[in-house]
Amino acid sequence: MDLKSKLRHVMDFPKEGIDFIDITTVLQDGEAFKECLDTMKEAVMKMGDVDLIVGPESRGFVFGAPLAYAMVKGFVPIRKKGKLPYKTIKAEYELEYGTDVLEMHQDAVKPGQKVVIVDDLLATGGTTEANIKLVEQLGGEVVGVIYFIELSFLNGREKLKNYNVHSLLQF
Repeated sequence: MDLKSKLRHVMDFPKEGIDFIDITTVLQDGEAFKECLDTMKEAVMKMGDVDLIVGPESRGFVFGAPLAYAMVKGFVPIRKKGKLPYKTIKAEYELEYGTDVLEMHQDAVKPGQKVVIVDDLLATGGTTEANIKLVEQLGGEVVGVIYFIELSFLNGREKLKNYNVHSLLQF
């Protein structure tokens, strides 16, 4: 299936000059969404033994949770500061204008667990770097990172060069 053809491009969103790639059209199409998740599952299986799927808020939940279900693996959410109810660890990351903080429960990953991080989009790689820091801070091993879409021209993969990175679609 040509998943690229299922995406909607919204020009000048959220600001002028940006071609926003809208994934909701894939999510709305049951066959396309299934194809996306099946392809992600195949990629994870090639990464070897995996204990947990980690997904950052919010679109990482959309792909990560059903992928964990399909693979009978645990799912760990990473959220913005103040959204998780239990004790957390934190990682700060850079935004276009300033910084933000991501959190994960302090008991979400056990030392030695093999983790795959799943998200919708690789842009500059900054958010993923923060996700990796959280997993590694708890002693987890990031065996791979999977994205639905990669914006290759932003060179985010360069920040993640020490990790097994896979993306279904590249722009």
